[in-house]
Amino acid sequence: MALVNTDKMLHQAKINGYAVGAFNIHNLETLKAVVKSASEMNSPVILQTTPGTIKHAGEDYIASIARTASEKYNIPIALHLDHGNSFEIAVRCIRAGYTSVMIDASMMDYEKNVDTTRKVVEIAHAVGVSVEAELGSIVGVEDDLFLNDDKKSYTDPDTAADFVKRTGIDSLAIAIGTAHGLYKGEVRLDFERLKEIRRLIDIPLVLHGASGVPDDLVRKAISLGINKINIATELKIPFANSIKEVFKENPDESDPRKYLSTGEKSIEEVVKEKIKLFGCYDRA
Repeated sequence: MALVNTDKMLHQAKINGYAVGAFNIHNLETLKAVVKSASEMNSPVILQTTPGTIKHAGEDYIASIARTASEKYNIPIALHLDHGNSFEIAVRCIRAGYTSVMIDASMMDYEKNVDTTRKVVEIAHAVGVSVEAELGSIVGVEDDLFLNDDKKSYTDPDTAADFVKRTGIDSLAIAIGTAHGLYKGEVRLDFERLKEIRRLIDIPLVLHGASGVPDDLVRKAISLGINKINIATELKIPFANSIKEVFKENPDESDPRKYLSTGEKSIEEVVKEKIKLFGCYDRA
C-alpha cells in the first residue's frame, strides 16, 4: 500500500489504548529492519528522520526508499519528519513525499510557536499531511540540540489545551520527564501532569525520548494516554555495536554488505520487542 499519514493509526491507538512505535531511521539498512519487523508483527509503523539525518541522506532519497517499502509490505507505514526545526524543512519534506511532519518551535516564545506551527498546519493539511508539534522541552541531546533538565520546561496542561485549539495540530509531543539520548540516573515521569493533559486534550499524545525508559513506566504512560512513542538511541547502539563486533573478529573485512547486514539484524529484535511493549502488534 502507499505511504499513509499518521491520523488514522494514532486515532485507532487512542481509541484502543495502545501506542504506535515511531522509529528513527538513517539509511537503507535501518529502514529495512524497521519495516520488516513491523510487517512480521502485523503492526502499523512510523519511520522518522531528524533534520540531521535529512542533511546526511537527503529527504528525496529517504522518501524514495520509504515508498518502496510501503509498496512491498501490506501494513500502514508513515514517513515522518522528527523535530523539524523550521517551516522551510517541513515544506521540503512535504514536497519530497513525507506523509507527516513535526514542527518543533518549542524553543521559541509561545506566540511565535503558535504562529509557526499554525503556518505548517495550513500547508500540510492542504495536501493531506498530518502535523505533530511540541510544547515544553525534552531534556538531553537531539542532533545538535542540548537541553538541561528543568521542570519549568515541562508541558503546562492549560497552555497545551490553548495551543492545540489555536494551531489545529493532529498530535502533540509533551514534556513529562523523558530525555533524548541515554539517561543518567533514575527515570521519573510526571504522570499526574500526563493525566491532566489527557483530560484537557482530545488529540493523540506523543512521548519523545523513550529509549531507556523502564517497561513498566512505558506501559503506565500508554495507559494514561500516550499514543505514539519515539525510539532512536535504542536502535543506534545495537546497530553500532554489532558492526564493531564484525571488525573485532575480522579487522580486514571490507564488504559493507556483510557488516551492515549484521547491524540490520540487530535492530530487528529491538523493534519487535518495542512493538510488543507498545501493544500495537496485530493492529495493522
